Amino acid sequence: MSGFSYIAAAFALAAAFAGARAEEPPVIVGAVVSQTGSQAGLAEGYGKALVVWQDQVNAAGGLLGRKVELRVLDDHSEAARAGPAYAELIAGGASLLVGPYGSAATLVAGAEAERVGYVMANGGGASARVYKRPQRYVFQTVAPYASYGEGVVELARQAGCRSLYILARNDVAAVEMGGAARERALKVGFKVPELEVYSGSDLLPQLIAKAREANFDAWIAFGELRDATDTVIAMKRAGYAPRFFFASSAGDARFVQKVGQDAEFALGSLEYDPAWTTPYNAAFVAAYIAHWDRPPDESAAQGYAAATVLARAVEQAGSFDQEKLRAALARLETGTVLGTYRVAPTGEQIGIKPAVIQVLRGRAEVLWPPDLQGKATLQPYVNWNERTLLK
Repeated sequence: MSGFSYIAAAFALAAAFAGARAEEPPVIVGAVVSQTGSQAGLAEGYGKALVVWQDQVNAAGGLLGRKVELRVLDDHSEAARAGPAYAELIAGGASLLVGPYGSAATLVAGAEAERVGYVMANGGGASARVYKRPQRYVFQTVAPYASYGEGVVELARQAGCRSLYILARNDVAAVEMGGAARERALKVGFKVPELEVYSGSDLLPQLIAKAREANFDAWIAFGELRDATDTVIAMKRAGYAPRFFFASSAGDARFVQKVGQDAEFALGSLEYDPAWTTPYNAAFVAAYIAHWDRPPDESAAQGYAAATVLARAVEQAGSFDQEKLRAALARLETGTVLGTYRVAPTGEQIGIKPAVIQVLRGRAEVLWPPDLQGKATLQPYVNWNERTLLK
């Protein structure tokens, strides 16, 4: 064979290999997201963010050179359907799994992932209940409920508080947050009574009277938006203002809209903000707005963070093999739009934590963690008769 023929044959072989590579099947990423039923509105951003992630990854060449194909099933907001839905996705060829939105669905879905030995990025299950039994394949990429008290307890310490009154609405999430906050506060030396669990805002007058009588330095409450607004209204009516006031839902932008200037100096939780300078956030926000004509919300950031972590694990493992991916996720430390992903041996998240904000001049200013803090510093909760109207 002539030199020319050898060269021609080599080019033909290379072209054949390139053609074969180009024809490789896509890697299927499976997710179950409520698209109908009571959870559909809450989960909407979660699913939309996965579409944005898919488009970005494919525009960059895919995962390990293979195109990503996102397959999403609807559990109809019924947690019991999540397990069979993931079984269907795996049977259909899914190599990567993003967990469902919500802790109840994640509990069921995680059991299926564990049963078949498939890794799952738990982007929507913040409850510790998911990890009450041993997990090998379910890795949390969202801030756990137990982390919601970390920043506020630290800020109460910085404020010189000594006694804390910690309350929680009678629901799973709030009680988990409040219980963990109390444990943390006791460990660092605060005086804290038993967690005050309440069922409704009609109890606020007697809770305020109890706090006033005990002269607690800080009021720290975990609950819904209506709890935060009703508490501020009730405190103003009673003329009561603790030195330090935190209501977890005061981080919701609607809090200021509902109570106006009475929102000033309140502290609250914030898991995500499109303005944050966290890794990939600027590109994510721009892509999300371009695709959906609105900025991403908290659930969208959760979905995007879960998919981002899976992609980093694939890069580190250099494979879609489930055991290699499991090992990569266990040791991985990487930035996400929510913060730094890092897990305990159980698979529970220990790196990503919600921020603590304070409402100052009508704006939510981040005070904790330090890497997200701006120029604002913690201000005391001003007595009602000492406040002046903002101009």
